[in-house]
Amino acid sequence: MTKTAARSNRWKKFAIWTSVIIIALVAGLFAYLASVTYSPSKQAEDAMKSDGKVLVSEIRHGYQFEPKDQDIIQPNVVFYPGGLVEPASYAPMARKLAEQGHRVYIAQMPLNLAMFGGSRADSFLAEHGDESFVIGGHSLGGVFASRYAAAHTDQIKGVFYLASYADDGGRLDGTDLSALQITGSKDGVLNWEEWEKAKNNLPRDTTFVSIEGGNHGQFGSYGMQKGDNEPKITEEEQLQQVVHALEVWFEKWNK
Repeated sequence: MTKTAARSNRWKKFAIWTSVIIIALVAGLFAYLASVTYSPSKQAEDAMKSDGKVLVSEIRHGYQFEPKDQDIIQPNVVFYPGGLVEPASYAPMARKLAEQGHRVYIAQMPLNLAMFGGSRADSFLAEHGDESFVIGGHSLGGVFASRYAAAHTDQIKGVFYLASYADDGGRLDGTDLSALQITGSKDGVLNWEEWEKAKNNLPRDTTFVSIEGGNHGQFGSYGMQKGDNEPKITEEEQLQQVVHALEVWFEKWNK
């Protein structure tokens, strides 16, 4: 065997082993993310089913919840899930808002991480460009929802944060947008120090709501989250307070 052939053979073996290692690392990463991702509860899975009141559809980049047999009430709602939380975990909230007459979109994020799908709202807004939209999210999802709003102030009317905040990349101070921040008093996951600092990034028209006894995980429906505190209210009670706060906030567009 010539030196050239031997060298070529070594490079082929190197390339093969490199490919095998990369594939193994990627497979391991996906397996790890799957093991730490929070899945929807039985209640949330049931809320994903269409019935006589709400039509649930799987669409490009996510899911749509639309009221049946009634006119759509503005605004439309776009929601970004929390980090490593499957989107169906927020179906109970989306369903209740749809029952009230709103069209609701829950984004499906790559690897269930909003940092990889910050522009997901584009396709939702494009469907009804002449209607009003608000965007919001839970935890990490709220951070990237705020960043989207900051870059699309001409298309978004307001931003809501569930156990979340506007970081420097999503600052809305100086804009005419409206904001709603909802937190739970027993939240053990939210970085409260960063949340307090980030108040400076919010618009003047911001409403703060604290749910007494609510925790981090109950803004969705996926069970207890690592590092969270035990809630003092039920998941249904927390959900009702979240939906009520949103509906009061929505009145800005219904007057």
